Amino acid sequence: MSNIETSRRRFLIGAAAGAAVMAGEAVAAKPAADTPKFDKVYDIIVVGSGFAGLAAALEARLGGAEVLLIEKMPAFGGNSAINGGAFSVAGTPLQKKAGIKDSPKQMLADMIKSGRGLSHVPLLKMVVDGSLPAYEFTLRHGVKYKDFVQHFGGHSVPRTLQTVESTGGGITRPLTESCKQHGVDMHLRAKMEKFVRDESGRVIGLEVREGYLFPKETSGVMQTYGVRKGVIMATGGFSRNLWFRMQQDPNLDERLDSTNHLGATGEGLLSMLAIGGAPVQIDQIQLGPWCSPDERGFGLVSQFNTIAGFPMGIMVDVRNGRRFCNELADRKERTDAILGLMENGKPVYPVCFTDSKGVEKAQTLKNGLKYGVIKQFDKVEDLAKAYGIPADALVKQVAEWNEMVEKKDDTAFHRALDLAIKLDKPPFYACRVWPKVHYCMGGVGITAKAEVVDVMGKVMPGLYACGEVTGGTHGASRLGGCAIADGLVMGRVAADSALKAEAVKL
Repeated sequence: MSNIETSRRRFLIGAAAGAAVMAGEAVAAKPAADTPKFDKVYDIIVVGSGFAGLAAALEARLGGAEVLLIEKMPAFGGNSAINGGAFSVAGTPLQKKAGIKDSPKQMLADMIKSGRGLSHVPLLKMVVDGSLPAYEFTLRHGVKYKDFVQHFGGHSVPRTLQTVESTGGGITRPLTESCKQHGVDMHLRAKMEKFVRDESGRVIGLEVREGYLFPKETSGVMQTYGVRKGVIMATGGFSRNLWFRMQQDPNLDERLDSTNHLGATGEGLLSMLAIGGAPVQIDQIQLGPWCSPDERGFGLVSQFNTIAGFPMGIMVDVRNGRRFCNELADRKERTDAILGLMENGKPVYPVCFTDSKGVEKAQTLKNGLKYGVIKQFDKVEDLAKAYGIPADALVKQVAEWNEMVEKKDDTAFHRALDLAIKLDKPPFYACRVWPKVHYCMGGVGITAKAEVVDVMGKVMPGLYACGEVTGGTHGASRLGGCAIADGLVMGRVAADSALKAEAVKL
């Protein structure tokens, strides 16, 4: 598709969404003529309990606000809890200890490049500049990280930290406990139904279904909560909303699994669009290139590939035993290359593998072997036979790779080889690879203060948003480890903005 056709498509999507939104605002979401009776009133209400929501709630509470946090699912953490726990930060003590030269300017340049010219740079700069303070914020609330830095795809240098648990739960659990300890009112199984607005259009509360049992939409009891300063929407992406994601990209149909939990259905975003929030780049949906067709959801292979397979090994086309892309390119480049292996409309699953040295830090290896999604081989020839790869071709590819590592020069795909290893220490560990729907770069439009803007570009009073529910920050492709940075940084920004807002009398 040409650039002109792509631009026209995005324009039509945006125009259609805008028209639908304004129609919805006129018919279904009129501001209240009279102030409703509230069951309880808070200073700030946060919707969602992932990285962004927890950071926002905690920051707001520490700033002296009376805060309610609601989560529609039966456990706090949202999709963030099953995230890989990888947090990209420029200028950490671990980088300096390892002699890695980095800066926010360099990280910003990497993210702009990955975004392919679509990133809203002021938002991106907020995330980059706030990443180190956000990292320090997590340390103050008990988060613990591994004592080494990882090199994720698309980053020019190693700058990715990871929780000791190798999951986002290593961040969401400590932040949840801090929220509780500091007095945030936290409700599980509490689903937001719609906004309450005054005659001027300002958001002054929410209708909430308490006791909600996902996915039973009529379960629970309705309550109405008022808010003096603002509502902060931190409800995440919509990758599990099959109908809505296919409206943006019909190729993302039921054949593609998602790494997200079942509750990532996007009602928060849809609610903001329904009252006039601006849709921004909603068709920019990222697939995770490190997943496996042999397991559901995020699984074990994703972690194996990000820490071992891709940075410490190679990925080959099973038809010819050859590498076909830079294993450390950004996610979009790798995903496009993998999907390019389709043959007669059917997937050709590539294989990623490394050796015994490459798996030294792979925490999911043991369980991956146990459940058969990662396999162990004594010889390259045995690996080839198991996956139907021409053995002579694969042996030759490994020899070429080892020679390139020795010379520090990837003549095939120009991959950075500073941390690469030769594949010469059996046994070898391998897995099949296929992308899954992972992250929504698009969402509602916000300012650099996390204020939601409407389809006319005006700030919507009393409404803030942060994290994956927002659009524009990452453009066409988000770099690995930057979802945590975005959520934590902009969650704190949203809280700061709401704290400074003039309170309404309810």
